[in-house]
Amino acid sequence: MTFRIAQISDSHLSDEKPFFVDNFVRIGEALRADRPDLVLNSGDISLDGASAESDLAAARALHDGLDLPVRFLPGNHDIGDCQDAPAHGEGAIDAVRRERYLRHFGADWWSFDVPGWRLLGINAQLLGSDLSAAEQQDAAIAEAAAGLGRRSLALFLHKPMFDRDVEETEITGRFVNPAPRQRLVALLGGAVPALVACGHVHQYRSTDAAGVRHVWGTSTAFVLPDRLQPRYGTKEVGYVEHRLEADGGHDSRLVQVAGVPTLNIADFPGAYGPL
Repeated sequence: MTFRIAQISDSHLSDEKPFFVDNFVRIGEALRADRPDLVLNSGDISLDGASAESDLAAARALHDGLDLPVRFLPGNHDIGDCQDAPAHGEGAIDAVRRERYLRHFGADWWSFDVPGWRLLGINAQLLGSDLSAAEQQDAAIAEAAAGLGRRSLALFLHKPMFDRDVEETEITGRFVNPAPRQRLVALLGGAVPALVACGHVHQYRSTDAAGVRHVWGTSTAFVLPDRLQPRYGTKEVGYVEHRLEADGGHDSRLVQVAGVPTLNIADFPGAYGPL
C-alpha cells in the first residue's frame, strides 16, 4: 500500500495582496485531479499572517476550497520567526501570534500513523523558543519517537534542518540553528527519520545525509532572486509528491503543473517589505 502526500509550501496567500492566488488555484486544480491521500502545507501559508489575521483567514478559505484532506504547519510569515533567528521583517514568534494561527489552522504540531509510517509535523518556530508551548512540543516529539515501534519516521517542518551537515554552526534564518537542532536530535532519542521534508527556501532539493533523505519543497507562489537566495537546488514553482510504502520504502519528486508560471518576487515589490 502506498500513502501519497502532496507537499505544498510557501503559498503566501492574502486577499489584500493576492499576487500568488492564481498559482495556488491552478495547483489546487491539479491536486484535485490527482487525489493524493493528504495535502500538507509546510508553512508560510499566508503572506503576512504574523501581522494581519485577515491573511490567515484568506489562506484557510483557499485551502478549504481544495476539498481534500489537508494538514498544516506554520512558517515565519504565519506566526513570526524563531526567537534565535537574525532580525526579519515579520519579527519573532510570540503567544498572541501563535494563538491566532491555532484559531485558523488548528494544532501547530501533530503526529499520526499510516501503514508502515509515523508522520510527525512540528512547529519549527517553537524550536529554541521560551514559550511554554515549546516544552509541550518537545514532550510530544519525544513521545512520538519513543512509540515508533517498527514504523519508519517522516518528519515535517518549515525550515530545513541544515544545508549539508547536522554539525553546521552558522546562525541563520534559513535553517534550524545549531542549539535547537541538537535539541531536536536529542528529543528523537536515537530514532532516525527516514525522511525529513521542509519548505522555506523556495527551492527543490533531495539529498542524503547520514542515511536520512532530506527533501526541500518548493513554493506554490514564487522564487526568490539569486541575490537573496543562492541556488541550492531547483528553482521552480510547484509541489512535491512523497510516496510512502508500507514496507518503509519511499520516494519524493518535484511536480510542476502546466500553466503555472514561475514568478519572481522581485517583480512584486509591494508584496512584503524591502528586498
